[in-house]
Amino acid sequence: MKFLDLSKVYIRSGAGGGGAVSFRREKYIEYGGPDGGDGGRGGDVIVETVDGLNTLIDFRYQQHFFAKSGQHGMGRQRTGKDGQDIVLKVPVGTEVLDEDEETVLADMTELGQRFVLAKGGNGGWGNLHFKSATNQAPRRANPGQPGVERTIWLRLKLIADAGLLGLPNAGKSTFLAATSNARPKIADYPFTTLHPNLGVVGIDNVEFVIADIPGLIAGASEGKGIGDRFLGHVERCAVLLHLIDGTSEDVVADYHTIIGELENYGGDLAAKPRVTALNKTDALDEEEQAERKSALEAASGGAVFLMSGVSRDGVPEVLRKLRSKIDADRLRERRNQETPEPWTP
Repeated sequence: MKFLDLSKVYIRSGAGGGGAVSFRREKYIEYGGPDGGDGGRGGDVIVETVDGLNTLIDFRYQQHFFAKSGQHGMGRQRTGKDGQDIVLKVPVGTEVLDEDEETVLADMTELGQRFVLAKGGNGGWGNLHFKSATNQAPRRANPGQPGVERTIWLRLKLIADAGLLGLPNAGKSTFLAATSNARPKIADYPFTTLHPNLGVVGIDNVEFVIADIPGLIAGASEGKGIGDRFLGHVERCAVLLHLIDGTSEDVVADYHTIIGELENYGGDLAAKPRVTALNKTDALDEEEQAERKSALEAASGGAVFLMSGVSRDGVPEVLRKLRSKIDADRLRERRNQETPEPWTP
């Protein structure tokens, strides 16, 4: 299945049915009168999160979604049938954006969440509604309200606990393959990862989800390389794992390259908790490891882990650190949810 995380969709809700103009004419009934029914209501356009989806590929083959219009009213006080709703099924983590690609209409973060994107038009009144003592035979009825037509964007942001960051060939895919059952493409050339991958990682009988995104290069925020379009997939993560290639000529410059792209991306991504790890230590001797670790700690102002995704040396320590950061974030969210809002008159 191909991965697609951004799609343009055209939607239109159903129009309401028109009211009917009708009069009773029955044998042996002395007095007739208006009996025109109301029109049916138009269908809504609804977006709903469902299980089993992790891409928006379905919206590549169908971009137009039109709900059914309501049926017109009929005589004998018969109301027209309501139009059928249409439901757009999306994976959890999908953002619904307005046509400007900036205004967020809905953030679908929970399974089974529903949101009405376009409400159907109300049905018109039949002439029975206009009957009065001074107008006992009205010959007017309301038309139904028109539907709502709009253009929206669907943008998928994967739901993961931890996200992998680094330059191309930093060893992100190797790390994901070594710690989970995911099998991303691994090769000795840059940009082998062309779309995000998810893997379930377990440590000390606790599981969490890691997202691997394509590597960033200097100028990614300006569109160089694959660009920063995939950074949205790690916006929801509790912690970021920054992997640095230990065999690089200048590990400090590599570190600042990624941090600079995070800051240029904006939002709170650069302020998220990070774990920094010097990868590919199996190709370095002890003196080189100590020298490069010291330089990275001075640049980052925090601890730096030594690890190798190939030999798996130091990997458990990195996973435990990620788990502690994730647990702290979940505890903070739980406290925020349990804290009652202050009472205001």
